Amino acid sequence: MKIRLAVIPYVSKLMRGFTLLEVMLAMAVFAVAGIALLGVSDNNYRHISHLEEKMFATWVASNQLVAVSLRQTWPLKNNRKGEVVMAGRKWYWQQKVMKTANKEMQAVVMEVRLIEDTELAVTSLMTYIAQNKP
Repeated sequence: MKIRLAVIPYVSKLMRGFTLLEVMLAMAVFAVAGIALLGVSDNNYRHISHLEEKMFATWVASNQLVAVSLRQTWPLKNNRKGEVVMAGRKWYWQQKVMKTANKEMQAVVMEVRLIEDTELAVTSLMTYIAQNKP
């Protein structure tokens, strides 16, 4: 019985693997790229959330301005407040009425907030309403 010894073939310089330093450097580059990508995606998510909030608040304000224009009362009441649910959130609106140079017309500003008592509104829309004469 003959015993054969396993012979490890000579590995040329072209077939060698990466050194530890090269692998660590590649991992560091990918880690930095991954952190940058996470930062960009987080920033993108925050901006999309803000735009979505602004869009829904604008819809609420627009709906309330349409309701004001359909009302038959004159003069319009100032500082009317209310709340409405849209997109699973409760929105608080406040109507501000301002006089104009024309007595038959009033300016209406509709402010919409997510928190009722905050000073800063998410959005505000303005329109002019004319008095309906029979």
